[in-house]
Amino acid sequence: MSVSRGGPVWASLEPLVLASRSAGRLALLVSCGIEAQVRPAQIDERAIEAGIASRGAMPAAVARALAAEKARVVSRELPGRIVLGADQVLAFEDKCWAKAADLEDARRRLQQLSGAHHRLISACALAREGTVVFEAIDVANLQMRALSQVDIETYVAFMGPDALASVGSYRIEGVGRLLFDRVEGDQATIIGLPLTRLLGYLRANALIRL
Repeated sequence: MSVSRGGPVWASLEPLVLASRSAGRLALLVSCGIEAQVRPAQIDERAIEAGIASRGAMPAAVARALAAEKARVVSRELPGRIVLGADQVLAFEDKCWAKAADLEDARRRLQQLSGAHHRLISACALAREGTVVFEAIDVANLQMRALSQVDIETYVAFMGPDALASVGSYRIEGVGRLLFDRVEGDQATIIGLPLTRLLGYLRANALIRL
């Protein structure tokens, strides 16, 4: 596991373990001076999601459950370490979206979101020894402008496989911002982490010095 050094802000002797492959989440942690070590959780996200959805759970419950499960699984593998799990879902017309399967699916999703409002729901959980000790969730509201087919093709061509890395098939950072008329919410939440509440917990538990 590679370690991203946090400097004088991080107070623990060992890095926070991030149970996620998300470069965006890692960058958020490092930007706040948190020393982080990446150890992605090996879980079947779609199977867990399907099981929760079959019980009529709302999108927020899906994001919360996946974040907690990632944290629990990795914390059992690394006794004594504190592990951060995180997940994000897109809620559109009361349906919960995960990541697109391929670029054609990404195009279809952008066409559906065109001219419409949707929500990004980001959840995180901290666990130690398989027990969740903290959870947080936050929501951002986004209004995508009406996109032409040329707009969609241009954006997907620009993004390439990176269009499959996020639940909306877009990244709000950079060129992705051009797709929107209105964005309401914390940038960190849009990227995939309820960061302010997480920092509050870390501060209250003397894991950060600032």
